[in-house]
Amino acid sequence: QVQLVESAGGSVQTGGSLRLSCAASGYTGRYIYMAWFRQAPGKEREAVAAIYPGAGTTLYADSVKGRFTISQDNAGNTLYLQMNSLKPEDTAKYYCAAQTRAYVGNWASVQRYNYWGQGTQVTVSS
Repeated sequence: QVQLVESAGGSVQTGGSLRLSCAASGYTGRYIYMAWFRQAPGKEREAVAAIYPGAGTTLYADSVKGRFTISQDNAGNTLYLQMNSLKPEDTAKYYCAAQTRAYVGNWASVQRYNYWGQGTQVTVSS
């Protein structure tokens, strides 16, 4: 059974940085996509960034381009999200997600990912 466990988030001021990590276990194959999503109170879960390990391709939501960086360790077992120049609108619960089954659709679709972490809170104060 695949398990995704995020590191603790945190609270920072505007302009600060945080690094999230997600430890993946229980799967011996290669993940098709791995991603970070976030969900603020009263809002839908939205994609932040994704990585396609097969080609090393990274994808970002427009709102975080140039500020966030998604990466993996060489073994592909740990996913990272480096978040710089944080803004109050980045405040949300952040989720790690992984895709192991075939899916046709946008990388940012929640339905693409069949495994999810428990989420970790990131709060950015002004």
